[in-house]
Amino acid sequence: MIIKPSAVIRKNYNEISEICKESGEPVYLTKNGEGDLVVMDIEAFTKRESMLRLRENLIVAEEGRMNGKPGYSIDDVSSLMKAAVQEVLDGKRK
Repeated sequence: MIIKPSAVIRKNYNEISEICKESGEPVYLTKNGEGDLVVMDIEAFTKRESMLRLRENLIVAEEGRMNGKPGYSIDDVSSLMKAAVQEVLDGKRK
């Protein structure tokens, strides 16, 4: 965990930016010794957000499965994917 006083971002934005990009981790900024802000590289943030959305979707799917919601077998998914690909190919031929 990287912790810096908030004055660092005012005085040396480039240093904070470089730390974020090199580490891929958030930098926690303090103000008067208390946590104030979190700064992170946009790529690391985007990746983290994607992972969180994926986890949320997996949890929803698992909850549905546990509650008896019908699912799809591997063969079902394979058939659905083949049909979707064929539909796209047929559409391009027209």
